[in-house]
Amino acid sequence: MENNIASLIQLFEENRNEVQVGPMEKYMKNQFPFLGIKKPLRSELQKQFFKKTGVLNEPFNHEFVLALWQKDEREYQYAALSYIEKSLKKLQKQDLALMETLITTKSWWDTVDTLAAKPVGTIAQQFPEVIEEHFDKWITAEDIWLRRTALLFQLKYKQSTNEHLLYEYILKNAERKEFFIQKAIGWVLREYSKTNPASVKEFLQNHQVSRLSYREGSKYLT
Repeated sequence: MENNIASLIQLFEENRNEVQVGPMEKYMKNQFPFLGIKKPLRSELQKQFFKKTGVLNEPFNHEFVLALWQKDEREYQYAALSYIEKSLKKLQKQDLALMETLITTKSWWDTVDTLAAKPVGTIAQQFPEVIEEHFDKWITAEDIWLRRTALLFQLKYKQSTNEHLLYEYILKNAERKEFFIQKAIGWVLREYSKTNPASVKEFLQNHQVSRLSYREGSKYLT
């Protein structure tokens, strides 16, 4: 595992771009340092890394993910997310604990949203008992990123969306003032409106949500 980490560090460092560091850090509100590797190049470097090391042919490795998460520059967290996305079929119920650690560490929308809609959403589909065991607590947690994850985990479920649960979770956060919560409510309503516009329209007509949530949620409704 250490050799793989060293290999990725070398690959990324060879492609560090100081010109891009400032704009990338500014875009992320200076929350994290960057190497200055933009997504197209980073994706190509990750592809090279995965092919060279064969890590995707091995069992899902928590230590590998956590080692990348502990690195300072944000590109390493993105690499960890890419590894997780390419390992979705390997995920088991117990992997949710790792996802919770990632959600609540170095938290910002760029990592949390990917974790919510992909690995967390995948685990919940395969092991729906985690909703009652974990998400029912997350949706009222002090940590807004756990709340956001609970709101967004069904984002790509389409016809498989548990509508009752979706609206229940939204109503538990409808009066929250945090931008990232209001935005998540609007986003998940907008996404579900592509599948069931009549339901979302009725919900918005009969329940009070923030202006931001309403504006985002009703964007595709006539």
